[in-house]
Amino acid sequence: MHPSRLLLSILLLSTSAHAERMSWLEIDRIKLGVDLDHGGAITFLASAKDGANVINNFDLGRQVQLSFYSGPVPFEANGQKPAEHWRHIGWNPIQTGDDFKNASRILTHENDGRQIHLTCVPLQWPLNNVPGECTFDSWLELDGAVVKARARLTNTRSDTTQYPARLQELPAVYANGAFHRVVSYMNDKPFTADAMSAAPVPQGKHPWSFWTGTEGWAALLDEKDYGLGLITPGRVHFTGGFAGKPGPNDTHGNSTGYLAGQALEILDHNIAYEFRYELVLGTVQEIRARAATHRPQGSPSWSFTQDRQGWHYQNARDTGWPLKNHLHIQLEQDDPQFISPQTFWQAADAPYLIIDAAFHTKQKQGTVMWQQHGTQGYSSENKIAFPIIADDEFHRHVILLSSIPTYRGGMLRLRIDPVSGAEAGAWMKVRSIRLSARPE
Repeated sequence: MHPSRLLLSILLLSTSAHAERMSWLEIDRIKLGVDLDHGGAITFLASAKDGANVINNFDLGRQVQLSFYSGPVPFEANGQKPAEHWRHIGWNPIQTGDDFKNASRILTHENDGRQIHLTCVPLQWPLNNVPGECTFDSWLELDGAVVKARARLTNTRSDTTQYPARLQELPAVYANGAFHRVVSYMNDKPFTADAMSAAPVPQGKHPWSFWTGTEGWAALLDEKDYGLGLITPGRVHFTGGFAGKPGPNDTHGNSTGYLAGQALEILDHNIAYEFRYELVLGTVQEIRARAATHRPQGSPSWSFTQDRQGWHYQNARDTGWPLKNHLHIQLEQDDPQFISPQTFWQAADAPYLIIDAAFHTKQKQGTVMWQQHGTQGYSSENKIAFPIIADDEFHRHVILLSSIPTYRGGMLRLRIDPVSGAEAGAWMKVRSIRLSARPE
């Protein structure tokens, strides 16, 4: 959850997340439980060896649960305004319930002994018993010491505004006070047995920090390198930390470790948005080995036939959901930017960038920028201009990134500035973007 949500929760008395209705999956190594009285959030995960629940259930802002963010900020509904300390949260339905201890409602639940599927109507965290105009679906199954999960947000919002992208929790994971060491792989040699790192020290008053975990995992560990790992296939952006004091494995204790996969996403009023994740209960070596099974093959590529693939905008917008074989981006604001999700690649493996796009504009060139591993944002040195074929037809725009001396080493993200300035009626349609070793 949002950092300030945790800071508020430490002022509350501990409340039990135990419910009368639970749904269980169990195999020889682990046991999983979801709470059907609280939106089907994961409230129990334990090794078969000791049966000790590692999931924190201090209040309804913990657990392992789905949580999404969009505008407006602040968000109001049914005449309610959020308290001042929640004004910055905006639109934020969460799976378990709300800050007023109201529980989200289950619509459907199926458990065949191999997989749990459930649908819930989440509640807006900062408001009192206000359902989100959306549903959450979760599919959960077990594989050894791994929980394999698929999740979906389906929006049916009456507010049809396309709000800017915001960071999402994919998902939010809270473990007990025994698991106070936050560990990930953050360097530029992923999947080579290079040394792991502790999470960065938080800056400011909040206990969470952000990092790039280039192997797609992070973990909350005890003193013996055992704990709960979060794997986010295809994603490398994380937030997390530890709040309170290291202590016992107490599911109702206030001290907690936190992890979340992160992505900047536009959540349209009618979107169906899916993601996958895995939870691993085991040693850090087991967590890391599982993550390696999701190692990306080849250089990053994105096809926009069905969704945005995690790309988002600054000073631009598109024609909305659902997509029709491509993105249609309006370029009528000054300095429009088209920004990739965080990922990782080696520049030497991908000297070319190939953009399959159509342009309608009087301007003659665009710019590509890149963010190097270990840096913040985009440097004025890390860019290259490319000519636009602006005849309203699709063309392959091939750009030799390696012609710029600074395109070297590990890379994290791309930014495409299709044009430099505002232009009435200008647009860009994009079918695909890919990094490649060859210009074909």
